[in-house]
Amino acid sequence: MSFLCTRLHFIWSTHQRQPLIQPDWHPRLHAYIRGILENLKSKPFVIGGVADHIHIYCSLPSTITIADLASTIKSNSTTFMKDNLIPNFAWQTGYAAFTMSKSADDDVIQYILTQEEHHKKRTFQEELIAFLDKYQIPYDPKYVFL
Repeated sequence: MSFLCTRLHFIWSTHQRQPLIQPDWHPRLHAYIRGILENLKSKPFVIGGVADHIHIYCSLPSTITIADLASTIKSNSTTFMKDNLIPNFAWQTGYAAFTMSKSADDDVIQYILTQEEHHKKRTFQEELIAFLDKYQIPYDPKYVFL
């Protein structure tokens, strides 16, 4: 048997950070992503976001890599959005993923649930750079938002 306690905070934007996700679409999109995660044996803790990006806090099952989990969520949710809500929908090519400890659950969940408030003060770009700096992830600013 394998036993893991691996929590991931994913962040990615819509293609070219276009504000494509209408507020009334969030429940349907988030429910669909929740289903993807559950089918992959991942436990979704919270899903949230705003018009131009999404945050997903979930467990990483022992049967899939971080890259494959992100790819599966993104590809399947893109198809869902195109088929049901917006034909020209696309996510950005890349993603950010941060491992979190169980002790961070309450803070991460609260952060994701209050995205509308955060983005009254800072853009997606500012938010992502702050995360990269906080977790000391090296990056070249020229290539972060291609």
